[in-house]
Amino acid sequence: MNMMNQTRSLSIGIIGDGFMQPAFFEGALTKRLAGRAATYRQMQLDWPLKVQSTKFDPDLPVAEFVGRPEHYFDFIADLDVLVTHLAPITARSLEHAPKLKIIAVSRGGPVNIEMAAARARGITVVNTPGRNASAVAEFTVASLLAETRNLIRGHLSVASGEFRREFYHFDHTGPELCELTVGIVGFGDIGSRVARLLRPFGCRIAIYDPFRQLTQEEADAGIRKMELDELLAHCDVVTLHPRVTPQTKNMIGRAQIAAMKPGSYIVNTTRGQVLDYSALYDGLVSGHLRGAALDTFDPEPPPADWPLLKLPNVTLSPHIAGASRYSITKAADMIAEDIGRILEGEQPLYPTK
Repeated sequence: MNMMNQTRSLSIGIIGDGFMQPAFFEGALTKRLAGRAATYRQMQLDWPLKVQSTKFDPDLPVAEFVGRPEHYFDFIADLDVLVTHLAPITARSLEHAPKLKIIAVSRGGPVNIEMAAARARGITVVNTPGRNASAVAEFTVASLLAETRNLIRGHLSVASGEFRREFYHFDHTGPELCELTVGIVGFGDIGSRVARLLRPFGCRIAIYDPFRQLTQEEADAGIRKMELDELLAHCDVVTLHPRVTPQTKNMIGRAQIAAMKPGSYIVNTTRGQVLDYSALYDGLVSGHLRGAALDTFDPEPPPADWPLLKLPNVTLSPHIAGASRYSITKAADMIAEDIGRILEGEQPLYPTK
């Protein structure tokens, strides 16, 4: 049984931004819903160039959003279907959208949606898990290579007119990946892809994830599962990929950094909240850690005078690990498929629990 009358034209609204651009979603939906009457309305936010997302607001039951709920009341008022990336949708929002039946969020988790309110109104919410997993995994490996092999420091030296020969001196050269044991904290879509990318380099792989058991294939490939303390002490590189939860906030703190293998590296392409950056700074300055590659920070963006940013043994990037063109088209296709399935009375592939 179809969720909505096939003869009635659907009202579909898309709130995108400079990354998740609305045109990609309308194109994917038009193709998937071919033959079904629908009108489309687009809104493109000025993120990421002119406005920043709000990570958390104690007055709102949502996170990582742009604008305020009331900014979107008029846009969503007569929609049947809403596609959004960063707009905050709360119980108050839904009071202004009595026809809304489907919300599709183009991100790994619907943190900008008040899920309890959506469930109470019988609204189906879908999202796009893993839409940027490949992008983040590739970036993680690239960041590790850049840090260990002086890629960015070498580039800056040549670009500034210096040809710094010390990078060929033994004291400044870095290890090859084939020498390293890499510890992956969080072995979901991204962490498991990082392992698959690193294996051809000859890396030894260890993982920490209390919610994930190794498959037989992974175990046969030599991947080892460890407790966190064992992984930290054993690995030459620790790369972080857990979701932010109350249990994972600051999970790598001063004690954990002190427990890391002397001369090791840390890579963070997940969220800044999982890592104590003050403790990281001390570990880098003392020489206990040899280097770090950081794409995310806490706070974000970091203050311009933050001492960590001035260290010579860090590789920094502005939270762009997930920013690939493929992740946009993949998200659009995932959303279009799920909306099509819901309208046809089928179960979505990516429902939000």
